[in-house]
This record gives sequence, C-alpha cells and structure tokens, in this order.
Amino acid sequence: MEPSTSTSVNKVKTKQSSKLSRFLTSRKAAPYVFVTPFIVSFLLLFLYPMIQAVIMSFQQVLPGQVEFIGLRNYERLLNPEFYRALLNTSIYVVFTVLILVALPVILAVFLNSKLLKFRNFFRASLFVPALTSVIVAGVIFRMMFGESETAVINEIIGFFGISPVEWRYGSVSGMFLMVMLAAWRWIGVNILYFLAGLQNVSEELYEAADIDGANAFQKFFSVTLPSLKPVIIFVSTITIINGFRMFEESFVFWQNNSPGNIGLTVVGYIYQEGISQNDMGFGAAIGVVLMIIIFIVSIIQLKFVGAFKED
Repeated sequence: MEPSTSTSVNKVKTKQSSKLSRFLTSRKAAPYVFVTPFIVSFLLLFLYPMIQAVIMSFQQVLPGQVEFIGLRNYERLLNPEFYRALLNTSIYVVFTVLILVALPVILAVFLNSKLLKFRNFFRASLFVPALTSVIVAGVIFRMMFGESETAVINEIIGFFGISPVEWRYGSVSGMFLMVMLAAWRWIGVNILYFLAGLQNVSEELYEAADIDGANAFQKFFSVTLPSLKPVIIFVSTITIINGFRMFEESFVFWQNNSPGNIGLTVVGYIYQEGISQNDMGFGAAIGVVLMIIIFIVSIIQLKFVGAFKED
C-alpha cells in the first residue's frame, strides 16, 4: 500500500472514531450509554430468570423430562411445612425490622456526636461484622450458644443461677439465634446509612430547637427522626426484603433439617424441595409465591409510611 493511501485510510478511521466519540458523549446519547449496563444486567440476571421461574412453576421438571402440570405445584403449597416456613420467616422479619431500624438510629446519633472520642474507631468496629463470612460467624455463634454447660453463654447465665439452655432445640431460642446473628451482621451497615443521613440534617434546625428550649429527647423526636424519614423508609424496606430472603442465618445453625422445623424459612424450603429433593418445579412455585409476598408487603409498608406522597 502506498504511503498516501495509508494516510487517507488513517484519516478516515480517525474521523469515524471522532464522530463515534462525539455521538456517545452527546446529550442525547450519553444517558442511554450510562444506563445500558444496568438494562443489560437487569434483562439477563433478573427479568429472564424471573420469567423462567414462573414458567417452571407450572411444570414438573425431572432429569431429561419436562411436563406442564398446571397449578398442581401451587396446590401442593397448602401444607403445614410451608405454613411453618412462612410463619418463621414472618416472625424473623418483624424482629429484624424492629432491631435493625431502631437500634442503628440511636447508635448513629451517638456516633455522630462531636463529644464522642474515637468515633472513627467505633464506626469501623461496628462495620467489621458485615465483612465477615456468615459461615464463619455462624460457627462462632454455635460454639458460644452451645448446649453444654461449658459453652460461653451458658456459663454466663449460670452465674445468675439459670440452668443451661439448649439454644438450637427450642423454637424461641432458635429464633433468638437467627435474629441475633442477623443483627450482629447488619447493624453496622445500617448505622452507616443513618450516619450519611445525619450529615444532611441542617444545623439551623437544631439551633432553632435550642432557642425554643427543646431538650435532647425533644430534638431527637422533632428534628432528627423527621429528617431521617427517607433513610428510615429505605432501611426498613431493604430489611424486610432481606428478611424474607433469609437463608444463611438458618443454614449455619441447622443445615438442612431443624427439630420440629423451628429454623425452616421460605428460602430454606425452596432449597430443601428444589435442590435437595430435586423438585425444581415445586421449588420454583415457592419462589414465585415468595416474590409476590415480598412485593405486596413492600407496597403496604411504603404506602403506610407515605412514600408514595408527592411531598
């Protein structure tokens, strides 16, 4: 190829690349360029699997054989085991929402105080559990809350004259273990959410409250909490969703089976039927019902707190 021809080709390529660059950075195209990764990931990782799960819920899926069976998988959900899983999950959601919303708000207010020394140290310490593997944490919890008299927690309550507790074999104590592990794991993350929200609370509001003679409690309920309402809605919503999706906190204590199904959750039931029993159609039906429950509960919760109001 002659030098003049090569130069002209390079000029054409340069001109084309500059046109493409100008198009991608233009006001019309730039928004679509930025949202394309989300749209692609949403279609491939969420929408497509969801559609396939809905279709599978109407099928009997066996190795090398797929058969449409209508609503038979959904009819099988009317059983005591599913009711117990739904009850356990609902109780778990209620307690985790109460703990993982109320307690982080209070701790965030203390950690945001300028009077507190070593604030950064305490913030980092509370966030560390979120970085820890839930399996490792579960093993430690199982050792601490063991059934023997020499287990750490049983020794502590023994000082107060309380008999050793078989923590993993009672419905109340089993629920306590799951909620405690979830609270230990996620409380630091929620504190960071509320700390970020506290940075946006105007100091002028506190100054006005001081002029009106408000004490610390009055400022907390009249200024801090109303200002944190968007964060509270967000944290409570993700806590509800994560609560219904909970699996690890149950699995680390009982693996596949818990005595009397005291640790059985809806996602655990999906794993038990869909994976362990290789009944993928029935597992998909449980997943679809769980998705509908999460959607309905989230809408009711958002409606209750006024998240859909224009103001």
